[in-house]
Amino acid sequence: MPAAAQTPEALQRFTPYEPAPGEEYMNDKQLAHFRQILLDWKKDLMEEVDRTVRHLQEDANNYADPADRATQEEGFNLELRTRDRERKLLKKINETIDKIDEDDYGFCEACGVEIGIRRLEARPTATQCVDCKTLAELKEKQLGG
Repeated sequence: MPAAAQTPEALQRFTPYEPAPGEEYMNDKQLAHFRQILLDWKKDLMEEVDRTVRHLQEDANNYADPADRATQEEGFNLELRTRDRERKLLKKINETIDKIDEDDYGFCEACGVEIGIRRLEARPTATQCVDCKTLAELKEKQLGG
């Protein structure tokens, strides 16, 4: 799992799932576990959006000094770019919740094998197993330079 400073709060506070011996992969209990992780993550992101809106409304000052004004605008721009990335992430989270609802979660979309509980706990929106993702990244690197 990524370092705590880089991991969303919702993913830091979950309890890892421990499957029982012989337990079927992506059974109702496991799907509920991942749904809760995704819902918590989504809630945290939405709260962050609300904080940003309040911050932009409350802290918008009209500084006389151009340097101060530029610093404030750059801070606002950085915050808005971050929220835009999170907006895209929210879309992925919603798509992943839909996959859970359709009983199509936890399997690689490229080869069909199990993605794995630990990989999904580290990246709940993962759609490929480690091998297929690695291969896709290598191809992208070769084609993209």
